[in-house]
Amino acid sequence: MRALWNGQLLAQSDDTVVVEGNHYFPAESLQLAYFKASPTHTTCPWKGVASYYTLEVDGRQNPDAAWYYPDPKPAAAQIAGRVAFWRGVEVRP
Repeated sequence: MRALWNGQLLAQSDDTVVVEGNHYFPAESLQLAYFKASPTHTTCPWKGVASYYTLEVDGRQNPDAAWYYPDPKPAAAQIAGRVAFWRGVEVRP
């Protein structure tokens, strides 16, 4: 699977985990130059507290377009160390 935004490849992996229709990419598959830490956090009752990244490609920003669970609850252990995307990021084979 590949994650693309604003013409750039953000992540690519043959080892994604699908949860609730979202592909979670291994952290080591990310092109980190495009990821900036965000202060945003949300809480999911069964996954835990999510942290976010703002994407920045060629001067354009996509706030909070990637998220991850730094310490997921046991029910979501399979997404530990993985990142998912939304807000216009295209995820495709």
